[in-house]
Amino acid sequence: MSEAIFRSDMTVELVKASASDADVIWAARVSTAGEQSLEEVGEDPARSAGLINYLARERHGSPFEHTSMTFFVSAPIFVFREFMRHRIASYNEESGRYRELQPVFYVPSKERKLIQVGKTGAYTFEDGTQEQFDITVKAMKESYLFTYERYQKMLEAGVAREVARAVLPVALYSSMYVTMNARALMNFLSLRTSRDGSHFPSYPQREIEMVAEKMEEHFATLMPLTHGAFQKSGRIAP
Repeated sequence: MSEAIFRSDMTVELVKASASDADVIWAARVSTAGEQSLEEVGEDPARSAGLINYLARERHGSPFEHTSMTFFVSAPIFVFREFMRHRIASYNEESGRYRELQPVFYVPSKERKLIQVGKTGAYTFEDGTQEQFDITVKAMKESYLFTYERYQKMLEAGVAREVARAVLPVALYSSMYVTMNARALMNFLSLRTSRDGSHFPSYPQREIEMVAEKMEEHFATLMPLTHGAFQKSGRIAP
């Protein structure tokens, strides 16, 4: 059996992008300028920062859709299952039908809050004790190793990969490409990050928030004016 790897981090790589603040400007200008809006292509978007702020504030969202960002994400399967609730993106994920899955598993870091306090819909998370952390990590590692050993035994016996994978946990790391436009990404960030100043507070699971934070870093670099407008508007997707 391959040596197991235990991780607590998430990785996000920007693979390619066609996304800039200027894209928002020329897409918006067509409403009033028609074919003359083509003159905005390649122009400095800073002189039209007010327009971007207006579009975000008044939730005129379609100009933000004329952009595209593709990310390569490595995270546990349970994160991807939350991801795919957002039906505003294109996904292609690593397949356990077509390749042997590697023993890479999620375990929480010591910074991960373990204790849920309160009722469903009105709760907070608090730090666990060292004992709770040790119990959690030990239980996870033992379970992962047990199931992956059974997975390997089935493969060695000639069982199809698509059948053998059924024993593996959702904490197994997978990888996928996800492509979103800026409007879709802002919607995703509004729900999957918890930030002061958000008009509608959100309480995401920490692991998907870790992915969202890395995606937001790329977004802020590619489209600083749009990201700033998103912040000013209370992190509401236009």
